[in-house]
Amino acid sequence: MNSLKTLAALSAMAISLGAAAEGYVPSPQVVESQKEFSADRFGIFIHWGIYSMFGQGEWYLNYGPKADEYAKAAKGFYPIDFNADEWAEAFKDAGAGYVTFTSRHHDGFSMFDTEASDYNIVDATPFRRDILKELSDALREKGLDLHLYYSHLDWTRPDYPWGRTGHTTGRDSTKADWNSYYKFMNTQLTELLTNYGPIRAIWFDGWWDHDEDSIPFNWHLPEQYALIHSLQPGCLVANNHHQTPFEGEDIQIFERDLPGENTAGLSGQSVSRLPLETCNTMNGMWGYKVTDTDYKDVATLVRYLVRAAGMGANLLLNIGPQPNGELPAAALDRLKGMGEWLRANGETIYGTLPGPFAPQDWGCSTRKDNKVWIHVTNATTPDITLPAPLKVKSAVSYADRSPVKVSKSADGPVLHLGSVPSDIDYIVELEVK
Repeated sequence: MNSLKTLAALSAMAISLGAAAEGYVPSPQVVESQKEFSADRFGIFIHWGIYSMFGQGEWYLNYGPKADEYAKAAKGFYPIDFNADEWAEAFKDAGAGYVTFTSRHHDGFSMFDTEASDYNIVDATPFRRDILKELSDALREKGLDLHLYYSHLDWTRPDYPWGRTGHTTGRDSTKADWNSYYKFMNTQLTELLTNYGPIRAIWFDGWWDHDEDSIPFNWHLPEQYALIHSLQPGCLVANNHHQTPFEGEDIQIFERDLPGENTAGLSGQSVSRLPLETCNTMNGMWGYKVTDTDYKDVATLVRYLVRAAGMGANLLLNIGPQPNGELPAAALDRLKGMGEWLRANGETIYGTLPGPFAPQDWGCSTRKDNKVWIHVTNATTPDITLPAPLKVKSAVSYADRSPVKVSKSADGPVLHLGSVPSDIDYIVELEVK
């Protein structure tokens, strides 16, 4: 572990590097990371911390407990069944290309060994193991990239300036000290980008805590983004602020919605030309909730992944591990099913671009070179009209390579499937001119 003196010096670099984010031009390393990220199309989100012990989700602290009482849970946090190798194996078998792990959530508890605070997995719990180190090593061995979620807000530290959440945790609002808190964050970010190998993305969350301030709150993001890019030039910056991307960001995030949709009320921002990612849950909550057992089935999850790919976006699918360190059996079942589907059909998802037309009610399309894959996921008729002026050389069923009849219409080619598909995703492969 580097000394705090060294970390503070590195964190101070952010001030001098802030100007670099003005007129931001991604480095060649960032551009390469963006390409790799987009090619993955599927990632796993992990929300795990001492909040899992209460079984009420990751926002439990915001709903009434005092921070000092809540913190006592750390003394009982002993995830005896945590096995980083088993997690990595499950994610790899599911067909994921990367994992986004919550290094520190809004409750302020750090799930890694940090010198910036004793409130962490090594110093505050009897477990005394650096979970992040074990996971980063296991993921690297499986060829999976690591992204790190990091909260911009904190419901426990008195130096974090009050926003619109976390008012009942017992913090003294008169002790807010932005300079102190900003230094703390940058020290931790320096640790994360120094001690855990290659990190492909930092995934921020919490900007929205000050989105209703009468005077706009200055998060000093350009300096912080510049620090990240200086420590690991290929590390991508993402921020779940529910806004159009800011200067210095490398990915655009959509929460609980596909790009351009806003059914959950969190993703009304315009769609940028950056690599896109939609994050969503398998059940209802992000963190473990003991009563939240209504998991989406494999068909629903696969279709969501397919539609995301048809819009040029990755799916970051969340799991809330149990307090003992196990992944819920229902989550493992869904991962297994998605992995089976991707092993058979991954060519039509990985490394693809969105197809030549926007998603339709019946499905969507993806493409690569002179191939276009038509994904029929919700058809009501056996005849599918493709709303694009495609010149089709050949059309076959992806599953068995049997020919698919094609005719012409004023709107575009029409695929005649013979019957209404009942598959999770009936795929037709087109070779186009």
